[in-house]
Amino acid sequence: MRRVVAVMALAVSSLAHAQNAGLDALLKQVREGQAQSARISQEREQRFLRNKNEQAGLVEQAERELATVKSRADAARARFDAQQREIAALKAQLQQRAGDYIQVNAAVRQLAGELRGTAADSLITAQFPERMAFLDGLAASRDLPSLVELEELWFTLTQQMAESGKVVRFPAEIVDEQGARRQAEVIRVGSFTAFADGQYLTTSSGGRLLAALPRQPASGLQRIARKFAASTDAVAPVLVDPSRGSLLLIEGEKPTLGERIRQGGLVGYVIIAIGVVGVLIALGQMVYLERVGRRMRAQLRNLRVPSADNPLGRVLRVFSDDPAHRDDDPELLELRLSEAVLREVPPLERAQSILRLFAAAAPLLGLLGTVTGMIVTFQTITVFGTGDPKLMADGISQALVTTVEGLVVAIPILFINALLGTRSRALVQILDEQSAGLLAQRLEAQRA
Repeated sequence: MRRVVAVMALAVSSLAHAQNAGLDALLKQVREGQAQSARISQEREQRFLRNKNEQAGLVEQAERELATVKSRADAARARFDAQQREIAALKAQLQQRAGDYIQVNAAVRQLAGELRGTAADSLITAQFPERMAFLDGLAASRDLPSLVELEELWFTLTQQMAESGKVVRFPAEIVDEQGARRQAEVIRVGSFTAFADGQYLTTSSGGRLLAALPRQPASGLQRIARKFAASTDAVAPVLVDPSRGSLLLIEGEKPTLGERIRQGGLVGYVIIAIGVVGVLIALGQMVYLERVGRRMRAQLRNLRVPSADNPLGRVLRVFSDDPAHRDDDPELLELRLSEAVLREVPPLERAQSILRLFAAAAPLLGLLGTVTGMIVTFQTITVFGTGDPKLMADGISQALVTTVEGLVVAIPILFINALLGTRSRALVQILDEQSAGLLAQRLEAQRA
């Protein structure tokens, strides 16, 4: 038992000795850590103090630099203000000294702009296209024009006036009716008319290019241009458009006769057919009456020998064909003469009734075309509205053209029919006179 206790006491003593050694080591370690922490803190404090001194020096240096910069800025601001005052004084002095030059600059820019607008619509520019760049630059400039620019502007004005009174030929690139470009010899009559190969031209691309009119005027006007181009005389007729192309454009837009006829539509074709048939009938009857009248005049010169090739001769043969009737009663003879005259009247008055019908029907057909054209116009308005007048042009054209066609057909037919009636009545009058004369001669012979 004692041995056990002794062993336990020895173990406890060893354990206490080990614990003391560990605590001493821990204490030593703590002391060393504290010493190291103090050393580090001291170093940090010293480094902070050094940095604080450096920062203070930097702040002081920055303040000195800031003061220097402020002084420089104040000096620069003072110089700027002084220079601004000097500039304002110089501007005032410039405006005072410039005086009329500012007005001249404005006048030059205005004149250049107006001349630029005139040149853009002038046929002369196609011959001198380089002047457009000069006028554009001078009109847009805000600087005082130089002496060279003023002289160039004066030359351009003089050139515009001088070329307006000349007839010149010059090669130029033109745009034909198909939109293709080609070289051609252009003939320019002042600033009014220009043409090439018989085609009248107008300005395009700001005046730098000439283009053929979309629709050329009548062939007679084109023939005048071709004759003028081929003429070598000092004076030759030529078309001059005082509106510088506007009248030619209007002339080119006029429909041709074929286009007018097509605008009339089916009713227009019927009216034209009636007119053609009526004229043919009238001409045939007029030729017939002329031939009959010539033969009757020949018969009047020889009443003793009646001829069967004319109405008067056939009436005269009523006496000569059958001698047995020469002694007939006068009343019976009068009836026979009246019968012969009445038999000759229908061929002489032939075609007058049908011509009167045509003259009355043509205006009515024109009115029919007017009504149908207005129906087409109202249908177009119903579908498309009234925004685009060109859509209604077809119906309006038919309405107007058919009326014109009806009147154009009816009026000549009326005059022709009146002429035929006068001519036929004159021939019938001859027959009546001669038959009455024959009857009077017979009565006188019987009384004798």
